[in-house]
Amino acid sequence: MKRILVLGGTRFFGRHMVSALLAKGHSVTIATRGQTPDPFGNTVERIVLERTDADCICQALLGKSFDVVCDSLAYTSNDVRALLDSYHPYRYVMTSSTAVYQPLALHTTEADFDPLQIPLKWCGRGDDSYAACKQQAEAALRQIYPSIPAVAVRFPFVIGEDDYTRRLYFYVENAIKGIPMHIDNLDAQMAFVHAPEAGRFLAWAAVQDYTGPLNGASAGTISIREILQYVERQTGMQALLNPKGLPAPYNGTGPYSIDTALASRLGFSFSNLDDWIYTLLDAFIQQARVSI
Repeated sequence: MKRILVLGGTRFFGRHMVSALLAKGHSVTIATRGQTPDPFGNTVERIVLERTDADCICQALLGKSFDVVCDSLAYTSNDVRALLDSYHPYRYVMTSSTAVYQPLALHTTEADFDPLQIPLKWCGRGDDSYAACKQQAEAALRQIYPSIPAVAVRFPFVIGEDDYTRRLYFYVENAIKGIPMHIDNLDAQMAFVHAPEAGRFLAWAAVQDYTGPLNGASAGTISIREILQYVERQTGMQALLNPKGLPAPYNGTGPYSIDTALASRLGFSFSNLDDWIYTLLDAFIQQARVSI
């Protein structure tokens, strides 16, 4: 059993991570602003803190000891500094993103972005694009805190029924409701990861010895055209595409796939995208029909 601090963990794949850690018998403490309820009852401890405030973090964690810190809230270099200047974990697991790969490409491997090779810039949320801020978060971790055993888990789009961003649901809902959409990457093959599996992967990574970047994604890719064609077959509705329609959430994303051979060698095997995405689309179809 390890003592694990989770920054975040009250929604989406963070909940799945906490559930996976508890299922393995670990002692889990959740640190949040205390504004979002969680379903874990007395199975977890809780700490209230402001993630971007170094003084608040220092006071909240004073005298506490954890074997691992899992951080799903490190969006920028300032976020990393606020935590690691205040608390020195024995192991640190950062949820990063495949957005650090610029540009994304087919068969993307961990070596395609090296945070040691970019100039470090201290930035806060909103100071730059999401991708640039994630790059700087990794740069801060590797360049300023090299003595901390750390892994940066790089996910593509994480999707699931509990996805609060509703990005994939956008395509399903508007296809069923006959609302025109502007989609600029209809045939781009893209990678995804299922939220429950993302949570399990983070929980697994927390207790491994590996340090460095680590890709996590389901095997295989799918295009928006294929997604819409499935929705059309299941519903009999025709998706409406129009340059003047609602701009789609994944616009601007070109074709890419994520190589997870390293994770496989370390002992974690991801599911195939086809094993779960159509079940998820069926759930979204039902949700959209209810909302009509």
